[in-house]
Amino acid sequence: MTIKNIFYAFGFAVLFANGLNAQNDSGRVKYNFNYGWKLNVGDAEQAKEITYDDNKWSKVNLPFAWNQAEAFKVDISHLSTGIAWYRKTFQLPKEAVNKKVFIEFEGVRQMGEVYVNGKFAGRHENGAMAFGIDISALVNPFPQENVIAVKTDNDWKYREKSSNSPYQWNDKNFNANYGGMPKNVFLHIKSKVYQTLPLYSFLGTTGTYVYASDFNIAQKKATVNVTSQVKNEEAKTVKAQLKVSIKDLEGKEVASFLGEAITLEPNQTKDLKASKALQNLNFWSWGYGYLYTVTSELMVENQSVDKVDIKTGFRKTEFKNGMVYLNDRVIMMHGYAQRTSNEWPSIGMSAPAWLSDYSNSLMVKSNGNLVRWMHITPWKQDVESCDRVGLIQAMPAGDSEKDVTGRRWEQRTELMRDAIIYNRNNPSILFYESGNESISEEHMQEMLNIRNQYDPFGGRAIGSREMLDSKVAEYGGEMLYINKSAHIPMWATEYSRDEGLRKYWDEFTPPFHKEGTGGTNHTNVNGTKVVDASAYNHNQDAHAIEDVVRWYDYWEARPGTGARVSSGGVNIIFSDSNTHYRGQENYRRSGEVDPMRIPKDGFYAHQVIWDGWVDTEKPAAHIIGHWNYENSVTKDITVVSTADVVELFVNNISLGKGTQDKRFLFKFKNVQFKPGSIKAVGYDKAGKAICEDEIKTAGNPVGLKLTTIERPGGMLANANDLAIVQVEVVDEKGNRCPTAMNMIDFEVQGQGTFVGGIAQGPDNYIGSKNLPVECGVNRIFVRSTETAGVISIKASSQSLKSTAIEVKTIQTDLDKLSTKLPSDNLPSYTEKGPTPRTPSFKKTRIPVAIIGAKTESNQADVAKSYDDNELTQWSYGKNDKAVIEYELARTANVNQVVMKLAGWRSKKYLIKIAVDGKKVFEGSTPLSLGYVTIDFASTKGKKVQIELLGSEKDSDAINLVEITGKVDQAGINNADKTIQRLPIVEIEFYEPVK
Repeated sequence: MTIKNIFYAFGFAVLFANGLNAQNDSGRVKYNFNYGWKLNVGDAEQAKEITYDDNKWSKVNLPFAWNQAEAFKVDISHLSTGIAWYRKTFQLPKEAVNKKVFIEFEGVRQMGEVYVNGKFAGRHENGAMAFGIDISALVNPFPQENVIAVKTDNDWKYREKSSNSPYQWNDKNFNANYGGMPKNVFLHIKSKVYQTLPLYSFLGTTGTYVYASDFNIAQKKATVNVTSQVKNEEAKTVKAQLKVSIKDLEGKEVASFLGEAITLEPNQTKDLKASKALQNLNFWSWGYGYLYTVTSELMVENQSVDKVDIKTGFRKTEFKNGMVYLNDRVIMMHGYAQRTSNEWPSIGMSAPAWLSDYSNSLMVKSNGNLVRWMHITPWKQDVESCDRVGLIQAMPAGDSEKDVTGRRWEQRTELMRDAIIYNRNNPSILFYESGNESISEEHMQEMLNIRNQYDPFGGRAIGSREMLDSKVAEYGGEMLYINKSAHIPMWATEYSRDEGLRKYWDEFTPPFHKEGTGGTNHTNVNGTKVVDASAYNHNQDAHAIEDVVRWYDYWEARPGTGARVSSGGVNIIFSDSNTHYRGQENYRRSGEVDPMRIPKDGFYAHQVIWDGWVDTEKPAAHIIGHWNYENSVTKDITVVSTADVVELFVNNISLGKGTQDKRFLFKFKNVQFKPGSIKAVGYDKAGKAICEDEIKTAGNPVGLKLTTIERPGGMLANANDLAIVQVEVVDEKGNRCPTAMNMIDFEVQGQGTFVGGIAQGPDNYIGSKNLPVECGVNRIFVRSTETAGVISIKASSQSLKSTAIEVKTIQTDLDKLSTKLPSDNLPSYTEKGPTPRTPSFKKTRIPVAIIGAKTESNQADVAKSYDDNELTQWSYGKNDKAVIEYELARTANVNQVVMKLAGWRSKKYLIKIAVDGKKVFEGSTPLSLGYVTIDFASTKGKKVQIELLGSEKDSDAINLVEITGKVDQAGINNADKTIQRLPIVEIEFYEPVK
């Protein structure tokens, strides 16, 4: 079965094939507060008053951004902004008398002022992070009604009231402005002696901290530690201790233990602790979202008064030798730099929790292991989703594109503090990102101190983009280029800028997209003209190929290739995003899936090249494109494969072996289309067939096919849940017709409403009940009502047979204090299984250390060319002899020189290399994203001489231009552009494995 067939056959169902994890409602202290809200867009200052009449307001259930219907309809800089009010009436439970009451907001954009029964409760302003408010003194006991009103303001220019300072991350370029209350809200009811919430802003509390230590991965052992901050608001001294129980993924209790009893004075806050060594643990891993439920029960005078359930996983991490270790196995980072909004058409970021799982699991299915959320802290729903699907996260706090000072820096540290406290129990977070660009060492130390104070044992590295020579950061890596290190891991925070609209297969398929067309015609948010981005505007063929080409430089420097290695990188982005666009559409098309998460060819290309922790573990092949052309078409075919040799067949007739390029690309020139099938077979070095992919020609379109993707266990009748309805144009055998572009008319009846999808065209067809398929397929959303029943969806198109499908919705708890949390019963994705115990890579070469170097020019800087610091370099002076001689630590059979030369993406240097005086290479260095490898016959020696033979030559073959027009000079200073130099940033020498 081919990769594509596996994906469609396996589908979304696998994510939910593991047992459900129902939450016990007895003793519940946390309620879903999402239901029963009313919304008014516009200012209504009297809405905070109890007597205000809100009968004419719109009824909404959260999460709900008041402008979310504009998602993908307009550029984010044009999203509607202003004041909006949310209002809700509710009763507390009878048993809440004399209890503490807290409200938890996962986030309000940008500002939220909270009023309870007409009284001001608090204001939160950073627009990114969760916050909590103690409303105990403001609420009325049962059976009295309570009124909560929230005033929101999502002004792009919003300024903090106390300081008049803007927030750096409230930026039109990337922070999609879904205003109001786009995230979940919860209500907590607790005794007066209680475990605090992990909500530092307002409450000043840190909650419960769960972590593991003393790992023995091979024997499946670790010590589980629980530290819970407890506060006594009784008027008397109490004796308290923790009782901890741990349940596995199937709900079976695997451990129960007590902590030491302590005494708490009135109004005193202390940390209570408990720990126990456990065995037979299942460790959380990539694609193995194994989670335990840790229940921290507070016992006061031997009576249970408060319970906190924490879903968490246990894993061991290390960050050393330039590599990342997960459960004692090296893992090379490969994944996506994704906008934190993670948005969808017409609903923005306010997706139901299962839909977050579906989207994030697709990153894992593409063999991505890391998502780097960009600029802003992700919301808790996505954080918890990554736990379930086994996707590693890099969690930022909040920033724009540079270091800042004063109050704006303080805002960043406060956000990082709050985010760490809130998310430190989530095992999928392995990196804390302190900045989207490098920050000062002083600021890096501040961030490290915050991590050490609030998450000292969580096994997470803190760093920032760049930080290449930092002595404080625990990881780093540039945006577009490859970095290597023998010290802290270096992984590229964004390594691809290329785009390809899903609608465009290639230049031979309607609408016949030529490479580079569809360029920019708009301006930046600051009013400047967007630089010509033609080089980024691909069709699906070229975009997928570019994905593979861009990854090659990182793969070439992977762990196992020496003492200095790359720890990988993330491709920007995963799903097309309504931000920072370059093409003629008002959204970015860099995704490997489109906004409705329909895969593009790049998705399958990544499945092939990323299949493994470091080295390839399952050989695979993918033919780029389709096999439905006009009979006159002759085109080049590209196969992505990890095999050593690939052979192509058309209707079982061999066209020979492909020409290999960049290791994973196999090209076949001038292949003539013939109806039937095209098949690629991959072979290992011994000639054994190890993988294949086949595409068959579809017949003429005759009808439509509808399928659905729904919440596991059924679509909820809560007026908020969604179902994805996929429509395909198919032939008489039910095969998708890959070149179809038919217009589809949708009709929705019953207990559901039409939401819509997206396609290229007017307003991107947002909200339209008529939209075309692209490449034979498209998707829409339908939303449930609050009444359980059947949603009927009909799809029709001229000259094609119509079809219909039904979705059944199930009743759920819609109480204003609902006992059903949004993520209840969502199971884990564990398809990849536990961390393998075998090594993740084989050594491919042996590094030979350098002990010194001699040159007639700039001897003082010579060590900078091999100091494991990519921000230093050595170079010749203008009139000096361009030669340097390195002395190796031992005599070696040298066969490779690896160099990072300043200007690596645009300059070719004519050099000569000699080993102990014997010339082994003469020629121009190739362009790259950082490092170049010069191969030659193994030559025994201890001294290696590098000589520049002539002036460097410029090339624009690697076109990396920012949207603003900024061009990174890749280590070339302006003063050096016209001077003949050989600027060596880093140099390494290797001999073959014996």
